[in-house]
Amino acid sequence: MKFSIRKQPLVEAVSHVTIAVSAQTTTPILTGIKLTVEESHCTLTASDSNISVQVEIPQTIDDDPVLEVEQTGSIVLPARLFSEIVRKLPGHTVEIEVHPQYTTTIRSGQADFQLNGMNANEFPRLPRLVEDKVFSLPNRLLKAMIRQTSFAVSTTESRPILTGVLWQLEEGNLRFVATDSHRLAQRDAQVEVTGEHSFHNVVVPGKSLSDLNKILEDDDELADVVVADNQLLVKSKHILFYSRLLEGNYPDTSRIIPQSGKIKMVLDTRELLNSIDRAAVLTKAGKDNVVKLETDDQKVEISAHTPEIGRVSESVQVKEIEGEPLHISFNAKFMMDVLRVLDSGQIRIEFIGPMAPFVIVPTDGDHCLYLILPVRTY
Repeated sequence: MKFSIRKQPLVEAVSHVTIAVSAQTTTPILTGIKLTVEESHCTLTASDSNISVQVEIPQTIDDDPVLEVEQTGSIVLPARLFSEIVRKLPGHTVEIEVHPQYTTTIRSGQADFQLNGMNANEFPRLPRLVEDKVFSLPNRLLKAMIRQTSFAVSTTESRPILTGVLWQLEEGNLRFVATDSHRLAQRDAQVEVTGEHSFHNVVVPGKSLSDLNKILEDDDELADVVVADNQLLVKSKHILFYSRLLEGNYPDTSRIIPQSGKIKMVLDTRELLNSIDRAAVLTKAGKDNVVKLETDDQKVEISAHTPEIGRVSESVQVKEIEGEPLHISFNAKFMMDVLRVLDSGQIRIEFIGPMAPFVIVPTDGDHCLYLILPVRTY
């Protein structure tokens, strides 16, 4: 195998596939990146037990030549070393040549590296999925849905199913749901569907979605999504992203969402976030991370009290408010996580009582819904 390739596309491709390289594995081949060169393109692939990523570099990008192939073939190179070498090469073009016994020469400018590769035939094949049922949505929208839900997945393995995000598709409406049993995040969006396509219990690991979010372009190009029995495939431009699905039934979270609150208020998203962030300075120092919210007529007050450190209180301007006075305590981090991912300038919060879950929604639509359980402080 022998070819030359522009450095920048190679660096980008290597950075994308590296997220799928297994850091701890008893299978040496999975510590590498597989390079396959054909006449018209170069493909890089990496895989572990959970995700696989494949990136294709074409011969030309925007009519500029990128790849020149002298001899086709394939090789697996150690990911950590190959990634670092490629990033630090001095020239704008990289020449790669594979010799007998998988020894590989990497040249650029005046630099000349020799790396010991591995047999590409030992690298696992990517899953073959039936792509008869596909739905599509813009990359930017998919990234937003991941960002606005995946933060709420469970980080403990006591209930493995909760470490993933539930995907549901019904009549063209795609819904993501995440919960760790103390909070809930839900995001809806209309997507393009081929034929009659629906599913109700597809659970994608939160870690996989975080990795996918890193490599998706933030643009309006469509990503095609294929869901199989135990695999998810996302196809976006030159990238293929595979993830295993979690086994088991996701809990029915619709039952815990209150239909209507007794106390309702509209606040500025950024102002409330900043106020809670300031109060959290004391709560984080005291390790309990709990802040209080109190309402009285046209006023909302955010406060925190850590006996060994001190106290803080701050009034937050309310755009609208209705209902009886309320005193409620909640986890500051949970609330800030929600406020940071919302794109709306204003939010509506609906409360039932001091010990009942409360709902947060943007004022400019019903595409997002968040639920937080209060904390008992007495």
